[in-house]
Amino acid sequence: MKIVKYMIGGAVAGAAAAYLLGYDYLFNGISKTYLKGKSSAYIDDGDLFPSNPIVTEEPRLWEEDSEYNKKELPKHLVDQLKHSKTAAFVVIRNGKILHEQYWAGYNQLSQTNSFSMAKAVTVMLLGKALEEGIIENIDEKLSDFYAEFKEKGFGSEVSLQNLAQMEAGLDWDENYNNPFLPNAKAYYGKSLVKAVFSRKFKEKPGTRFEYQSGSTQLLGFALKKALNQPLASYLSEKFWIPLGMEQNAKWSTDDYGMEKTYCCIHSNARDFAKLGQLFLDDGKVENQQVLNLDFIEQMRTPTEKSEEVYGMGLWINHDNPVKHYYFLGLQGQYIIMVPEYNMVIVRTGSYANSPKNDRGRPDMVRFLVNEIVDLFQEE
Repeated sequence: MKIVKYMIGGAVAGAAAAYLLGYDYLFNGISKTYLKGKSSAYIDDGDLFPSNPIVTEEPRLWEEDSEYNKKELPKHLVDQLKHSKTAAFVVIRNGKILHEQYWAGYNQLSQTNSFSMAKAVTVMLLGKALEEGIIENIDEKLSDFYAEFKEKGFGSEVSLQNLAQMEAGLDWDENYNNPFLPNAKAYYGKSLVKAVFSRKFKEKPGTRFEYQSGSTQLLGFALKKALNQPLASYLSEKFWIPLGMEQNAKWSTDDYGMEKTYCCIHSNARDFAKLGQLFLDDGKVENQQVLNLDFIEQMRTPTEKSEEVYGMGLWINHDNPVKHYYFLGLQGQYIIMVPEYNMVIVRTGSYANSPKNDRGRPDMVRFLVNEIVDLFQEE
């Protein structure tokens, strides 16, 4: 009996310490992962978190290419997609759906977690707010929206552009595996304010590129303050409806309704592809300019500080013989734009071991681009 009492006492003491030290979110994380047989966040966890709806009004299905699903993917490519636990794989060519394939029970309607692909969407919202004059200038400071940052060392100097380009100088360790670091607190905690506003700035903004989820979350807070409405509803109004998305989507939030702007838009591969097509079409949908071309160019232009691999929300590869740029999310969520061949490639799935050997750029993106262009380029 004494052993049981000691065990119970130790567990109670451990729980109390966790709450006192600000690690109470760990219990939420354990309940949403290990107790469900998972070791980390996963693409189907959308129903485990509160969310805001992203609605569509007049869905428009993709027009099918005359060669739609007539050509089988080569065995080595299929093997790679299966090995990497791909859920959905979609190829768009010249604005028409050319190929789509699903595995492991997923289908056209399956909604999965965008993870960090949402970072680019958040930057798109910034572009729209600038275009509409809701935010006057991309050089506006974060402290113009939240005065408390004027007292945080370099915090008073951080601009919205610094946040979008990942040059904020935030003290944030982008580690997805350590439960005691800020990513886990932002993902599983109840309050994004507590997770993000508590961080300090370690260096002068604009000094160095460092990919950080916290920077995009701070950008999201500035947007929310400027727009005075849920970011999901602004996304719906300015993009989801004009693009004719096939399904309503949802954006995970904290317990106070703030969207996790660094991640967590839950949608299907066909609708993710429409985001990519918007970039190939320079921001236009039919005759409507949905997003300003100048801002799109800014998003897809690589910065010097990133060593030419990142723009604003988008990753870029101009080193590859076939140039491309893309939305990138944890575990291999990709929306890839290949301008030379007027193609969009979407891959969703769950692959924790996707190597990034090219200055933060996954090897698999380059592999998919080269394989698909070789397979589907027009004669």
